[in-house]
Amino acid sequence: MKTVNFGILGASSFALSQMAPAIHAARGARLAGLATRSSDKAAPFQGIEPDLDVFDSYDALLASDSIDAVYIPLPNHLHVEWSLKALAAGKHVLCEKPMAMTAEQYDDLIAARDESGLMATEAYMIAHHPQWKMVRELLADGTIGDLCHVNAVFCYNNADKPENVRNQPGMGGGGIRDIGVYAMGCARLATGQEPSELSAHLTMESDFDTVARIDARFPRFGFQSMVSMRMARYQHVSFHGTTGTITMKAPFNAGAYDQAEICIEPSGTERRTIRFPEVNQYVLQVEAYCRTLSEGTPYAWTLEDARGTQAMLDAALAGKVDQGA
Repeated sequence: MKTVNFGILGASSFALSQMAPAIHAARGARLAGLATRSSDKAAPFQGIEPDLDVFDSYDALLASDSIDAVYIPLPNHLHVEWSLKALAAGKHVLCEKPMAMTAEQYDDLIAARDESGLMATEAYMIAHHPQWKMVRELLADGTIGDLCHVNAVFCYNNADKPENVRNQPGMGGGGIRDIGVYAMGCARLATGQEPSELSAHLTMESDFDTVARIDARFPRFGFQSMVSMRMARYQHVSFHGTTGTITMKAPFNAGAYDQAEICIEPSGTERRTIRFPEVNQYVLQVEAYCRTLSEGTPYAWTLEDARGTQAMLDAALAGKVDQGA
């Protein structure tokens, strides 16, 4: 498999803690470049890859012939701009979620991808974790009968970090854009269905959502979700069918939050628990990306997939608001 040389736009803390190590560890990938003006911020990345090329601007990295693909961990409101610039510069793109601020913005990304013939997609890492592949298969096989209801919860509390981009409305902050991508998008990922109705009740601070309660209807099942940036750390997804249930202990931050674990409880039979120790979904994501570039293997999460989840986020953000509650 041909090695894909990745460059990173910006020395974000998430890029340092998760994606730079994942790119370095992934088969078929090489951490080749970083764009930052700060030598202090570049130093820990060079600790991961001593031969890392450091560029003093995003444009300089995009102009380099040594870079094949760009990973974009910038604040949400910059994702579309720099994804389009990267594609125009002839670079493949892997951009953090949400890749756009509205569903309509994905149309420009899709058009640029198709015109360039390059690969561009959202870094939706859960799509590459084997626990989600298993859940899709269990639901498709009718292990719990007909699916009736899905419940997804994703919460953390960053009230003590007002400077964090998630607490900055002008930078695409708020819980829905940060973690609603997972809590809402996972129902689409697991079932392949699209919602026909969606309503939400939002608690706001400074024009960004801190708590969101979502109620949706899919063609064959109901859906409820809660995401919050002001509640204790917790995540959970359950699927309730006519003849059993499936629950996921660490559906989104597998490994960091807890060990990935699926509990299957078909009615009248013994409970089964399946665990996934030592699975790094960020490494799997990068390896899948490289296989698609090198071998043409279908990728698990396309721009069209991301656009569908963004439509859910847009609908949720238009929900009923309690300002400052």
